Amino acid sequence: MQDKLCIKSMHPAALVSLMEELGQPAYRAQQVFRWLSMGVSSFDEMTNLSKALRAELAGRCFITVPSIARRQVSAHDGTVKYLFELGDGSCIETVLMKYEHGYSICLSTQAGCKMGCVFCASYEKGATRNLTPAEIYDQILWAQKDRGVRVSNIVLMGTGEPLDNYDNVLTFLRIVSHPQGLNIGMRHISLSTCGLVPKIDELAQLRLQLTLSVSLHAPTNAIRDKLMPVNKSYPLEKLMPACRRYFELTGRRISFEYAMIRGVNDTPQCAAALVRLLGGMQCHVNLIPLNHVDGSPLKPSTREDLRAFQNALIRKGITTTVRRSLGGDIDASCGQLRRKAAAQKEDDQ
Repeated sequence: MQDKLCIKSMHPAALVSLMEELGQPAYRAQQVFRWLSMGVSSFDEMTNLSKALRAELAGRCFITVPSIARRQVSAHDGTVKYLFELGDGSCIETVLMKYEHGYSICLSTQAGCKMGCVFCASYEKGATRNLTPAEIYDQILWAQKDRGVRVSNIVLMGTGEPLDNYDNVLTFLRIVSHPQGLNIGMRHISLSTCGLVPKIDELAQLRLQLTLSVSLHAPTNAIRDKLMPVNKSYPLEKLMPACRRYFELTGRRISFEYAMIRGVNDTPQCAAALVRLLGGMQCHVNLIPLNHVDGSPLKPSTREDLRAFQNALIRKGITTTVRRSLGGDIDASCGQLRRKAAAQKEDDQ
């Protein structure tokens, strides 16, 4: 398919150009885009197009169709964890979560991850490649079809670093928020980054109204260096000014993600250091109870230490919440299901 166009990765404006090349009116692009946003698997399903046009599109383009390699449903809260297999055999993870306000979905942006955070399973079992806009989009479309629901909120917080796949992620954002497609507004989308400072600055220039979530996880370079290799390239002295610049340009407060790790970053001293680091910022701190990864020596903080840490931040005026844990019985954390599937495949060979 390398000589064909990935039509689902095309924004409606690009589809208009394609229709012009084919001698078709512009409204055909809208029709095709709507069909793609419904999750069709072939051009033959686009019944309001002529057979000749469908055949011509099939000759020039292809439609991505992932398969559900594995599906796990939590008995506790109904969270669904998918392992999708892509056209080249790569596997990615997606998590569908139900909240009072509707359904949220956690999407992967890469197959694997090269960032190497020590508390995350995404780094293991498989080389990284960027997902195309279509492959990111498909995770929503196939989850919706599988469960018969409509997704209202998106978090780009699954496997991979979204800003390491910058161009494809931006195209996906423009597709998923388009009024003629799923029409999920930017204010309902969160994008997570481990702290790629140049890309944070580049994203800020676009002034998108999405929520930027920065994976912080430590209040000092000494601790963050041990947890996140990216900190050696973009230490806190570079990251925090970039976060402040982002807020100044967009007016959107940043959410700082902080995985609570027993005896590592959850002490009263760490809480005090975090208060100093975030002083004066318009931000929100999201404390995440660490999900244990098999083979890792890292353990989650106790409930008492987590609450004490939260209260220490709140007393200093920093909005702080504890993320609700979902899917603990189905390997819902990033990389865990993909890791197990890869290990099983190795055992079978």
